[in-house]
Amino acid sequence: MRMRHKKNLEPRLEEVREYFIPAVAEDLNYANAGKEQHFFDFAELFGREAPVYLEIGSGKGQFICELALQHPENNYIAVEKVSDVIVMGAEKVKKAGLTNVLFARCGAEYLPSFIPPHSIAGIYLNFSPPYPKNRHEAHRLTNRRFLDIYRDLLAPGAEIHQKTDNMHYFEYSIAEFSQAGYALKNISLDLHNSDFEGNIMTEYETRFVGLGQPIYRLEAYLPEE
Repeated sequence: MRMRHKKNLEPRLEEVREYFIPAVAEDLNYANAGKEQHFFDFAELFGREAPVYLEIGSGKGQFICELALQHPENNYIAVEKVSDVIVMGAEKVKKAGLTNVLFARCGAEYLPSFIPPHSIAGIYLNFSPPYPKNRHEAHRLTNRRFLDIYRDLLAPGAEIHQKTDNMHYFEYSIAEFSQAGYALKNISLDLHNSDFEGNIMTEYETRFVGLGQPIYRLEAYLPEE
């Protein structure tokens, strides 16, 4: 569903400008993003040294806000390309007074130009669009082209945590992770009826659980060579 353009979007973005990382050049795309490198200095951005985690497709910010509250020892970058959505996340972070969350307004394909190689302590993929039509497969955030990007971003021992309500997308993701050389663990076919502890709900998840839909979850990592 396409989100309706928000009223007063530009003034609202200006009010939370301090929470945005100077983002990518508008002419970058997946084909040329890696050719231009302007790596973030995380210590300068956050004003401290700490592990940095990514949430790719951060939506309205409920998950990243709660995660950052629970783990003040970490730094977080929330990646979201839709301005009408990302502004709501930044407003939540501002209201909560968090200093360990910043937002990057871009698509995941741009990240190799701005994230230093092997610098990310973990990645969260929460309820990414499944793009069910085969012709849109390359846009799925667990497609091989993105898994190769994540491989170069992840620090040794880092993990990718995925949640979705879409069974077919989950099956697709398992196959893509496996074929790309990732190992999988803690696979759940019904997260909220499992013994998993410490789950943080997203806005979508709250709605899906209320409808009685199962939530699928996995953890992926790169085995030591």
